Amino acid sequence: MKHGKKYRDSLKKYDPQQSYKVAKACELVKELHYVNFDETVELHVALRLGKSQTVRDTLVFPNQFTAEKKVLVFCSDERAKEALDAGAAYAGAAEYIEKVKGGWLDFDVAVATPDMMKDVGRLGMVLGRKGLMPNPKTGTVTNDIVSAINELKKGRTEFRADKTGIIHIAVGKVSMEPAKVAENITTLLTELDRKKPADAKADFVRSVSVSSSMGPGVWVDVKEEA
Repeated sequence: MKHGKKYRDSLKKYDPQQSYKVAKACELVKELHYVNFDETVELHVALRLGKSQTVRDTLVFPNQFTAEKKVLVFCSDERAKEALDAGAAYAGAAEYIEKVKGGWLDFDVAVATPDMMKDVGRLGMVLGRKGLMPNPKTGTVTNDIVSAINELKKGRTEFRADKTGIIHIAVGKVSMEPAKVAENITTLLTELDRKKPADAKADFVRSVSVSSSMGPGVWVDVKEEA
């Protein structure tokens, strides 16, 4: 991939082959920023996973950086007021199932009570393709809809390894203090260590890099952070 002059110039400001402590890596990402908008800071974590192993969960970052999410709750009409009072943008049963069937997707995340999943599951062709299908593994299929909504509005974020064993996740904005971005990264790495499979190898985390959405990547010294 051919990069522009500003990108190439940014590579001269640091050693792209060197690994840095997470705090320093985040400072470099801010220094290397060269576009005139507030870029997202992205983390890329390569894991050593076996054929049957996967990593998928959610967490709430200590330092938020995204707009408040619009939450849709699939629940009985009797519980709709409970969901709306807790901060859901939309809540109900048949009405919203029909709207989604028609392609309506004016929400950021969907929650469903277990009794609704028989009907919600039929929306897989619409919700699945957009990564919006409620899932018990991510806490979005639950009877405790109030707690789920509260966490989602605080910024609960899903992370999962792709088919190549790499987790790609936003961890901040360039405008944030580097120390706050670093704290978010450390929170994720700690959570990954807790969630690693029981039979995972010692070098479970193969590599970690951080970058702005348009900027060059900076390697993070994982061993140094352990």
